[in-house]
Amino acid sequence: MSGNLVHGGAVISCPHGGRALSSTAAGRTGSGVRIDGAAVSTAVDVFTVSGCPHSVDHLPQPCTSIRWTPHTDNDAVRIDGVPVLLDTTAAMCFSAGLVPQGPPIVASVHQGQQVRQGRNGHQGVSSR
Repeated sequence: MSGNLVHGGAVISCPHGGRALSSTAAGRTGSGVRIDGAAVSTAVDVFTVSGCPHSVDHLPQPCTSIRWTPHTDNDAVRIDGVPVLLDTTAAMCFSAGLVPQGPPIVASVHQGQQVRQGRNGHQGVSSR
């Protein structure tokens, strides 16, 4: 299993350009595990999509949620027993009627951005 951890600072969108946010990005305070200050996303996080322009036969059918299928084998990285999400984790965007609409796009968080540093001048992973 390889890939980058998905966290509250990740830029995630549906295949049609709608923006996805998770409960970790919205300020959930469950896990104390953070990457560059943003909470790491796990399989229990709810991802909602807004601003999706998708339509079928001129009827709006926007993506409204993302469901992830994380690795659950013994090698899976876990936080409090729950698998973390990677940018390579299988996932699907769904409409309000739970119609599959394609996989989400997880953009590289640090691509073209300066890496932020923590309070002590270090960057990376922290936990409480």
